[in-house]
Amino acid sequence: MRIESILNRLYRHKSFVYTGCSLEKIGGRDTLVFDIEPRKNGLVKCSICGQASPVYDTSNKVRLFDFVPLWNIPAYFRYRMRRVSCPVHGVRVERIPWAEGKSHLTKPYQLFLARWARKLSWKEVAESFGSTWDNVYRSVKAIVEYGMKRRSLDGITAIGVDEIQHGKGHQYLTLVYQINAGVRRLLFVGRDRKAKTLLRFFHDFGKERCARLKYVCSDMWKPYIKVISKKASQALHILDRFHIVQNLGKALNKIRAEEARRMKQEGFEEVLTHTKYCFLKKEENLTERQKMKLDEVLQYDLKSVRAYLLKESFQLFWEYKSSYWASWFLKKWCARAMRSRLEPIKNFVRMLRKHEPLIMNWFKAKKQYSNSIVEGMNRKINLVTRKSYGFRNLEVLKIALFHTMGQLPEPEFTHRFC
Repeated sequence: MRIESILNRLYRHKSFVYTGCSLEKIGGRDTLVFDIEPRKNGLVKCSICGQASPVYDTSNKVRLFDFVPLWNIPAYFRYRMRRVSCPVHGVRVERIPWAEGKSHLTKPYQLFLARWARKLSWKEVAESFGSTWDNVYRSVKAIVEYGMKRRSLDGITAIGVDEIQHGKGHQYLTLVYQINAGVRRLLFVGRDRKAKTLLRFFHDFGKERCARLKYVCSDMWKPYIKVISKKASQALHILDRFHIVQNLGKALNKIRAEEARRMKQEGFEEVLTHTKYCFLKKEENLTERQKMKLDEVLQYDLKSVRAYLLKESFQLFWEYKSSYWASWFLKKWCARAMRSRLEPIKNFVRMLRKHEPLIMNWFKAKKQYSNSIVEGMNRKINLVTRKSYGFRNLEVLKIALFHTMGQLPEPEFTHRFC
């Protein structure tokens, strides 16, 4: 079977026909060139409005369009472009079905590169298929733009809001995910972690969709709490369990560090040296050496030991199923912690009391939603940026994130080229 016949079956174009295939030297490399010609009496369309129009003239120069490599041999479509006399837009270049606008990349080739760009770094994709980083970027951008225009935002009832650090210094991105059971995807990426950033998401999301939200997960960042209470007041706002536990760990570590410093200055035995992770880790995650060290430290009457015992007892809070009994335990634990005379722990208790209604929503939601889902997706984002060796341009980073985690629809072709 001839290659032209295969292409006619796998990637057929109405009003155009493949007329030949040749092996030629382009850029010092052997390349396959497929010639395309318009069919007689085929419709010629305006590139802007797509309206059928009469031919104005035909270019003297031929254009080459990058196609999917065959047997790792670069492949091109060769075609002589025509201009049409559109009654609406005047003289314009014709619309061709295998490429968009002025792009020299065919649509199947863009999809081919974009799919591989999910598995490899963009640089590796370019090197593997004899292309360039810019071509991979343009391909991913085209596929993302196609998907963003056609993605559906209906049926979203649960979202998670979080931020990640981006670039050097205190630069952050606000991220919003859909965290419905079975559908977890990236919905929004915004610069900074400010109230107006999250407001922009809710504005784009629309009032009707906001009204259908049932669950919203976030951390204790004040601007997020303020915006969510304003734009999704009917939703159950669940504070992030991960950050609550993290704040308790920070309070414990602050007590340990201060006490270790004081003991060293006063000439006592440095029993708290190398005990940071002995205190912070879960007991089942400790190594044998850390277990032995912890058992040794727990024999002393230290502030750090009292803080550690409070931290361990607080873990029981998350085991409750009833919000009533969970609230009862929290009040008892907070009262005990306030009598501990440990200022970092007391500050943690004040934070708990301030946000108690939102913390209790985790139990009202039957423990189905939490920002642990979001934290897991954040780790995937870190892998994307690490695989790319860092995107310096925010817009390029957004394209890469939506491409990997947006679950966007892709163009349909008669054949998958990868």
